[in-house]
Amino acid sequence: MQTAGSQAPVLWGLAARQAWRRLRRRLRTGPVYRWRYTGRTPERVLIAPPDLRLADPEVAREIYHGRFLLAGQLIETGGQSPFHLDVRHRGWLEELHGFRWLRHLNAAQSDLASANARALVGDWISLYGRRIGGLPWDPAITARRIIAWLQHSAVVLQGADLAFYRLYLKMLAIQMRYLRAMTPEMGEGEEKLRARIALAFAALSLPTPVSSLRSATRNLNFELEEQILPDGGHISRNPRAVMELLADLLPLRQTYASQAEPPPPALLGAVERMLPCLRFFRHADGSLARFNGMGITVHDRVAAILRHDDTGGAPLLHATHSGYERLHMGGTTVLADTAAPPPAELSEVAHAGCLSFEMSSGRHQFIVNCGVDSFGADAFRALSRATAAHSTATINDTSQARFTLASGWEGWVGTPLVGGPRKVECERLDNDGVHAFVASHDGYVSRFGLVHERELALLQKGALLQGVDRFHLPDGTPAARGSSHSIAVRFHIHPDIELFKDDEGRLILAGEATDTWVFTSEGVEPVVEESIFFAAIAGPTRSRQIVLHFKAAECPEIRWQFLKTNSFSAAG
Repeated sequence: MQTAGSQAPVLWGLAARQAWRRLRRRLRTGPVYRWRYTGRTPERVLIAPPDLRLADPEVAREIYHGRFLLAGQLIETGGQSPFHLDVRHRGWLEELHGFRWLRHLNAAQSDLASANARALVGDWISLYGRRIGGLPWDPAITARRIIAWLQHSAVVLQGADLAFYRLYLKMLAIQMRYLRAMTPEMGEGEEKLRARIALAFAALSLPTPVSSLRSATRNLNFELEEQILPDGGHISRNPRAVMELLADLLPLRQTYASQAEPPPPALLGAVERMLPCLRFFRHADGSLARFNGMGITVHDRVAAILRHDDTGGAPLLHATHSGYERLHMGGTTVLADTAAPPPAELSEVAHAGCLSFEMSSGRHQFIVNCGVDSFGADAFRALSRATAAHSTATINDTSQARFTLASGWEGWVGTPLVGGPRKVECERLDNDGVHAFVASHDGYVSRFGLVHERELALLQKGALLQGVDRFHLPDGTPAARGSSHSIAVRFHIHPDIELFKDDEGRLILAGEATDTWVFTSEGVEPVVEESIFFAAIAGPTRSRQIVLHFKAAECPEIRWQFLKTNSFSAAG
């Protein structure tokens, strides 16, 4: 097991901040503060904001029959309320208490669905409405619940009597005041921004004082400026965060317009930057590149979001602030991670995958990172974050960064990524008919004294991807003779792609109705090994990888390429 080692100061800092937040949260849920959450009950819901997330009336039928498929886990209630069950699956509980599943009942457009939604909301209020604390009142979950209750208030309140109507509005107001008090104590990152979004939704959707709307708008503006980068990426460097935040920010922008209220300037700017950024991370088949926490792509959600993108044109090729490169020519797309990991506090799901890349051809992906199984076992999540789960190089089978900490740390700081690359340099090398870049990182310098440098070039109208991996000392000189450091350069193959050798012994990558690519390398014989693709829809799936094994001292530079030999066409 890897230990915290020299990263102890970083971990102590994280632990101290977390302890301080926990203390302040405990104070704010105690009797001294709790009186602040009571107050005037709103008279009505002024507007129900739209929801861009896919809704399925068939799921409403499953919910009616007591079958809740949440966070990849199916729980049958057996006639009980799901809130009465003793379930130990945290992800399932988080989604249950977040109430985003109300959208399916809303989509059913029936009196039965409304009655079911009202009964489930009533169960939650009776069990948790008077007892603030625990997982149901985690600020991140509370923010999602407020948004869901507002967006789908119509299905909950349809046919409701006055007593329930008043109780529903009272609980919305209590949660809003609670979240307003708790948001400053949340850690930096996506969930804090979503809390600001939820408070803005509430201030627009409920009859609140003008001062409340101004405060919510001001705080949202500040958080957007802090978290959304100039190129539209999120400070966590996670493509999933861009997708999920846009699914909330776009309806919020529309709600400001519907209420004839001026939105914060940062909201308009953030959305206009994030939409092209989402297209930047998108392969031709609609999937988002699997970097730093991205797993399964919800294609319908991405499509619904991008319908609001009026910018048109080709995506950017260089996301400077987010730290990614895009090579695109013909029908070939290459996306690469070319930056250091995010700060430790924002790296709970970040990966040790600097200089990794993915390649798609036409509407099929060929080279991938293994991605994450968002709903799977924690053990799989750790494996998917390792450098070996990415299409890049490892030295001595060691990850660039650490995220498995010594016993006792995880309870305080979670699983941040620490000790990763600090100095990452990248230079774009585009030319006529060539999209290329060269980048390097120092993630292995402290342990093995070697810098990894990678150069990728896409040319011949997208039919040829050439790569060079170099390993040298920080001053640029090759690794010392006699050095025993073992290098493994990995290329993970998407499970839908077949990998076999032709009569000449070359490695061929092809699939059903796809292009065909040939992999070759100079000086090192490639081998085929087993791999796991964690981001498959059905869960972790067996796949394969091409690996180049060699010693840094014997081969300080390795050249390889993927050459497209033919293109599939419907007429062919």
